[in-house]
Amino acid sequence: MQFNQYGLVLHKNGEALENISYKGIQFQLLASYDGTEVIKHTLDQGTKWTIISSSDWNGLEFLYVLKGSLLVTVDEKMLEIHAGDNLSLAPVKKTCIFEAQKPTEFIYVSSRPVFKNYTDLVEQLKQLGIIVEEKDGYTADHCVRIKEFSLSIGKMLNLSQKELYVLHLGSFLHDIGKVKIPDSILQKPGKLTKEEWNIIKMHPIYGRDILLDSKLPMLMQAATIVEQHHERYDGKGYPFGLKGEEISIGAAIVAVADSLDAMTTDRVYRKARTWEEAVQEIKSGSGTLYNPRVVDAFLAIESNLKKMGGFV
Repeated sequence: MQFNQYGLVLHKNGEALENISYKGIQFQLLASYDGTEVIKHTLDQGTKWTIISSSDWNGLEFLYVLKGSLLVTVDEKMLEIHAGDNLSLAPVKKTCIFEAQKPTEFIYVSSRPVFKNYTDLVEQLKQLGIIVEEKDGYTADHCVRIKEFSLSIGKMLNLSQKELYVLHLGSFLHDIGKVKIPDSILQKPGKLTKEEWNIIKMHPIYGRDILLDSKLPMLMQAATIVEQHHERYDGKGYPFGLKGEEISIGAAIVAVADSLDAMTTDRVYRKARTWEEAVQEIKSGSGTLYNPRVVDAFLAIESNLKKMGGFV
């Protein structure tokens, strides 16, 4: 309801100028005027949200927690904020990562418009995730399993919060480059020809380019994981034959998680192996296919991953 002569705009409970949601987070644009925006955030427990520092940003950002609590990580320093607390950033100097410790709601005010960035990011993530699952014939949960396996291994390796956030995106979108591979090759039940295999081996580069072309900072950082997730520790992988520590730790983690899921899932060209067989294969590949540090971290939490994957 609008009272134009007074400059008042009323939105009833639950109403907003715009709404957008994606996998555990909802954004509601409550007010927008002269570049300033007021956005309500609703996060499920465990959901992450970030404020990214930028050299061309000099605006004010403000958070007021309505309910729940957030773990805030900046430069590996952490603090927890709760209902009734507020936080000002003027301007933000380091990327801040917020993780909901329980279902959480907060009001976010920015002196420069950001809601369109939210919309662009969410729409791209939705489209990328949907396209790759449909294109490759994976089950609906494939990308989610790779993400969860990867994050668990990453935490075991004590990756920073920022590294985990980039891993979250890179692992979920690791095979996005397959959107450019013909269905006739991806879903071929028989053995691939040499020419077909060479086409398949281009998908990490295609995926990297898709994320770089997004121009969204976190997706651009995740491009390295996507590009390198088929490299091997001994240098016999693709697309560039990187070896050892030349391969990013995120890509090395996804290599193990992806192999685990691939081996334990029915594919068009073969039946799934047992969990125990897959674990033994990964163990045997330590130092050749896989980074030994990643394999050790995987083996340390293997029983937890087995439960997570629904194999018990």
